[in-house]
Amino acid sequence: MTPRSIRTPVLDIGFLESGPALGPTVILLHGWPSDIHDYDDVAPPLAEAGFRVLVPWLRGFGSTHFLNAGIPRSGQQAALGADLRDFIDALSIKAAILVGYDWGGRAACVTAALWPERVNALVAITGYGIQDIVGAAHPGPAEQEYRHWYQWYFHTNRGRSGLTENRAGIARLLWHLWSPNWAFDDATFKTTAASFDNRDFVGVTIQSYRHRYGNAPGDPAYDVLEAALAKQPPIGVPTIVLHGEADGVGPPAGSIPRDRLFTGPMERRLIPRAGHFLPRENPQDVVAAVKRLAVVD
Repeated sequence: MTPRSIRTPVLDIGFLESGPALGPTVILLHGWPSDIHDYDDVAPPLAEAGFRVLVPWLRGFGSTHFLNAGIPRSGQQAALGADLRDFIDALSIKAAILVGYDWGGRAACVTAALWPERVNALVAITGYGIQDIVGAAHPGPAEQEYRHWYQWYFHTNRGRSGLTENRAGIARLLWHLWSPNWAFDDATFKTTAASFDNRDFVGVTIQSYRHRYGNAPGDPAYDVLEAALAKQPPIGVPTIVLHGEADGVGPPAGSIPRDRLFTGPMERRLIPRAGHFLPRENPQDVVAAVKRLAVVD
């Protein structure tokens, strides 16, 4: 895979590219707290099958950085979606298949909902990822509130300091909790943890988790997009939802289809024993979903 970077109006986005330049484009989007290595075992078979594969670091991760100090370090959903749209535009891609989970899944769902002409198909790992920020004011079941402990932690000054001083420790704990059947080793974790040394990782993370509950202002540049997302726009592009049955942060019930949210062709697959980091645990299922959504010449 070839390391590259591309400038958008807001970011210099680092990414890896593989496969034939003229093949159907697939963009693989990582989650939090993780990075592009989510797709180490997904990108090669897709490239070998004839796809042009792009794997970018999201804002606040790895080599991706903001173009100037005056840009708010926002992690809100509209910013993530706009980053993906701008990435597609900067590379002059007409349309792509999007694959993502967690933060990356949110970016993919936002883009598919607001700019469907840029999306050929979608692999939405854990389902419809657009946040209902108004509805987030209402508490969920006790079990889910417990799973989101880290989000409440990040609402405090102690949590910000904790993430600053112990980002690797927090991430490693969450990996164990969220994918209990995945026996990752130290080398695997350390390779990804280097991406958390980005100077904006903490700022983007804290703003993201506070904004999604209405406890932090967004970047005014995204106000129009956030207003559109508040309506929970439907996704009409062909979609496959994958969900690990052992996901420790978002149980499978969360991806049960709601007709109003998916108006195009959609199918849902539960993956036995897989947890939250499904592209690492069951890369073959991600590859199969992409191939099902596209025909490679």
